[in-house]
Amino acid sequence: MKIAANREMQAGIAGDTPGTGTLQRAFAVIRALAATQPEGGRVTRLAKAVGLTQGTVHRILQSLMAEGIVEQDENSKLYRLSVDFFALAAQAGNPNGMRTLCRPALLRLCASLGDTIFLLVKSGFDAVCLDMCEGPFPIRSFTGDIGGRVALGVGQGSLAILAFLPEAEREEIIRFNVPRIRGYGVLDEVYLRTEIERVRQLGYAGRNSGVLDGMAGVAVPILDRTGVAVGALSVGTLAARLGEDRLPMVVELLKRQADAIGPQTNPFDVARRRPLHGLAGAVPGERMG
Repeated sequence: MKIAANREMQAGIAGDTPGTGTLQRAFAVIRALAATQPEGGRVTRLAKAVGLTQGTVHRILQSLMAEGIVEQDENSKLYRLSVDFFALAAQAGNPNGMRTLCRPALLRLCASLGDTIFLLVKSGFDAVCLDMCEGPFPIRSFTGDIGGRVALGVGQGSLAILAFLPEAEREEIIRFNVPRIRGYGVLDEVYLRTEIERVRQLGYAGRNSGVLDGMAGVAVPILDRTGVAVGALSVGTLAARLGEDRLPMVVELLKRQADAIGPQTNPFDVARRRPLHGLAGAVPGERMG
């Protein structure tokens, strides 16, 4: 018991005193549950994932169930996030109507191109997949499904956003993210700065880094009236479908939709917020963003 308690103390989320620690523990469990969706997770697995005792995790789960945030399957006894939680998340996932504003464009692009289309926005030092329209081809990406995130600079969509942020903010993000992106092999500060300049010159991100074998993508920034990126439209597809002969057409369609969206965006959108220091590192997903 002492060892488990020490593990909780080291994680900075120990103790039963109401307040910050309680909230941190609850959100740690919620995030761990999100990683187990849709199958769900057992108390033992969740406890190991968040570094808490099984008893503590069980009490947190019971509290979350009482609030309708978590549910337990009667047969498997696995815990998972509830539909009510999804409904809350869906409301939060439409900041100032960004998702509603862009949804028709995603549908049009998916129908025209026959590929998966992503809407990415900035969240601190990361890019988050706010929405997507799935095409017929099986693909992988850095962000995964809706709600997935990746460090800004990794993948075409997040690179398109990073390249068109104000210079001071862009430099702050580069300094913070360089250590985070080294695990992607070819990505380092020189590569990142070179790609940022390339994207700024071309107006789109379309170089295949080779990190995701057989996958390719291209993205354009959604710019507000001042030329600052508030998001990005991205195509994820098979490398064979994005050769030099098809790339100009794809870029043109993306830019046409992004240019129509940009002037309609709200300048006070939460996607415009500056990074917050100390954000945790992101874990790559399974789809192309």
